[in-house]
Amino acid sequence: MLSWILAAIVLHAIYVFTPTLLYFPTEGVSRHMGGRDDLPPAPPLVGRARRALANWQESLPIFILLALLAVVRDVDVATGAAVFVIARLAYLPLYLTGIPGLRTLAWVVAVVGLVMMALGLF
Repeated sequence: MLSWILAAIVLHAIYVFTPTLLYFPTEGVSRHMGGRDDLPPAPPLVGRARRALANWQESLPIFILLALLAVVRDVDVATGAAVFVIARLAYLPLYLTGIPGLRTLAWVVAVVGLVMMALGLF
């Protein structure tokens, strides 16, 4: 289970840095050194990355809670954790490329992974 928690933490870093890494080339690093009060609107791709991050931030605490409960209770919910992490790994590029049906499918699969983890605790 700890390996899936670590994988989720690495994935968190990817989600967090993606919007910034996509935005830097459009404005240059020097524009981001100050207060950034006068930045122009972000390109659509950066907006997608930010929305994907917001969605990730909603589901990560649930995953961490379920994973820690599984560790404390010594219950194996690794399959559900794997389903969640792998689906969320697929979700980001699907969101960035703007493929709505597949993005939604990846989100649903991730939720199924969370449900599998929750059911495994009982």
